[in-house]
Amino acid sequence: MRKSYRVKKEDEFQKVFTEGKSVANRKFVIYMLEKPEQKHFRVGISVGKKVGNRAVARNWVKRRIRQTLTELKPQLKQDCDFIVIARPGTAWMEKSEVSSHLTHVLKLAHILDTTSN
Repeated sequence: MRKSYRVKKEDEFQKVFTEGKSVANRKFVIYMLEKPEQKHFRVGISVGKKVGNRAVARNWVKRRIRQTLTELKPQLKQDCDFIVIARPGTAWMEKSEVSSHLTHVLKLAHILDTTSN
């Protein structure tokens, strides 16, 4: 995913946390802040040490999240920033499980457009 599609700065993360709304399922938490002036979505990914104590495990989870978001890119709401937080247990999931859980929580947050399926 290109840099223009990422939330990278600490103050941008904090703005989404404080002003946005959150939705969760058992494996992921999504914080979302609508930005009508924005032309495309931006995403931040957070995977803490409780998910996997080794960097290899955390990077694996982040890679799977990015891969799923890239596949869903045409169906994602474009005028928002959102943060994906992985919960413990995601490091041992298959790619298809990560995809299904992430798709589920994106639908709950109304970020994923279900009408274009």
